[in-house]
Amino acid sequence: MSLDSWRQPVALSDAGIWALQFDALPDDVGGLARVLQGLLIHEHMPDFYGVTLSDRQRGEPHVRGAEQVLERIAVHDPRPLLHPRPAGERFACCCRHYTLMLVAMLRNKGIAARARCGFGAYFVKDMFIDHWVTEYFDQARQRWVLVDSQIDAQQRAKFGIDFDTLDVPREKFLVAGDAWKLCRDGRASPQAFGVLDMFGLWFIASNVIRDVAALNNREMLPWDVWGGMTLVDAEIDLAFIDRLAGFTREPDKHLDELRAVYGDPRIAVPPTVFNAVLNRPEAVSPAPDSP
Repeated sequence: MSLDSWRQPVALSDAGIWALQFDALPDDVGGLARVLQGLLIHEHMPDFYGVTLSDRQRGEPHVRGAEQVLERIAVHDPRPLLHPRPAGERFACCCRHYTLMLVAMLRNKGIAARARCGFGAYFVKDMFIDHWVTEYFDQARQRWVLVDSQIDAQQRAKFGIDFDTLDVPREKFLVAGDAWKLCRDGRASPQAFGVLDMFGLWFIASNVIRDVAALNNREMLPWDVWGGMTLVDAEIDLAFIDRLAGFTREPDKHLDELRAVYGDPRIAVPPTVFNAVLNRPEAVSPAPDSP
């Protein structure tokens, strides 16, 4: 098994000159998660901390790159990253930003890490909510481990989470390919997978595409739309998504296939994607063809 594809920060996970700050950070995953929890706040959870987002913060969830995230944090508060910011002063984001930033930090330390797009089973009872987590390779245990660096003490209490979020059980977070197979096999309802008022097989298929892109080091926003994504179940190329899901369920066994399929225009992230939240096309920066 080759881990080289996920050891180096590239494109969106490249923190640029701000990566120099990573040298002073803890070497353990739990310590890094705590650092992130002191820097970031989920855009939909400010009430957990008794704060209201500012106009500045409301635009922050649409920032894509780790370098740009760190720049905004530093401009607002130039202290080293080890200093937790007050909840109302943190960078506002979504689960994907916690994931991307942990990937960037781990890769900076030479640890193989990758972002995974899928569904969390620990937010709403009997539902699988659109979510991202980090997967890193634990050398001591010789296995990939799922980490949800977003979950702090407030969220743990709010959602009643009773497991180790530094080693998320695979049944608690389903990568999109596992969710797809469950539904295709008739073992789960597609209507249990999604977020807000958007649920269904089309949503799972889109997350499979996002996960393939992430495994190719293109960790896009959860609401970025491109290529083979559709809002209509009847327009899904079922056989194609079946194939992709199989690759993502065992990415280490299918690395060559994942690299090859990324050349398909239905999967490859183009220079411009559609931001479905802001309802507009946006240029991807750093460019998707960055090394």
